[in-house]
Amino acid sequence: MPQIRMVAFDADDTLWRSEDYFDAAQAEFERIVAPHVSGPGALERLAAIERANLAVFGYGVKGMALSMVEAAIEVTEQRIGAADLHRIVVLSKEMLAHPVELLPGIRAAVEEIAAVHPIVMITKGDLFHQEAKVRDSGLGDLFRRIETVSEKDAATYARLLSEFDAGASEFVMIGNSLRSDIAPVLALGGWGVHVPYHLTWAHELEAEIPTAHARRLYTVAEASELPTAVRAIVEAASPESVGA
Repeated sequence: MPQIRMVAFDADDTLWRSEDYFDAAQAEFERIVAPHVSGPGALERLAAIERANLAVFGYGVKGMALSMVEAAIEVTEQRIGAADLHRIVVLSKEMLAHPVELLPGIRAAVEEIAAVHPIVMITKGDLFHQEAKVRDSGLGDLFRRIETVSEKDAATYARLLSEFDAGASEFVMIGNSLRSDIAPVLALGGWGVHVPYHLTWAHELEAEIPTAHARRLYTVAEASELPTAVRAIVEAASPESVGA
């Protein structure tokens, strides 16, 4: 009998594209404020303001939108006009309305894993926006539960595991972010499958995986490899393997 009782998926940049839109919005933000500033540094200041605002606004497009407005006012020393601030607001609305584009091979991979294991989705960000993306993705019915949380850390995963009635050693988390998806689960004694995305917010790259946790971390290059990785984890988690 498999020792893995539950497999969880991150959403943004694991199931569907997301960071591409944030990256494009940042480039447009830089173009909007450029006529009002002298020299580079607008994106660096935006990043710093976003980080500082996480505790206030949380993750997602709406928090980024407010941070862009704040950064635009600051980096231009209040020279930016209402018309350009409105362009930032419109840009944010366009981000909220972008279509959901599933990553190549992800539907088949999710379906194959769901045929063997109960699966859940654990994502963070604005609840309204995340619910809309789940709905538009067409994947929602495959998941036993869909959790939108304010932060992905060890405490959050521990709470969810208690609610799922699953031990950490019986749990696999699949995601693109080492910081949010992988490191906290490994710290609890769970398993992780890292699926690197071609764009990752610098904040999500800030994670070190201790050597002691490395045997419970698998990395794949694309979605089609996920079922194989989960099968490898099931084998590694079996009593025979653990006791060997």
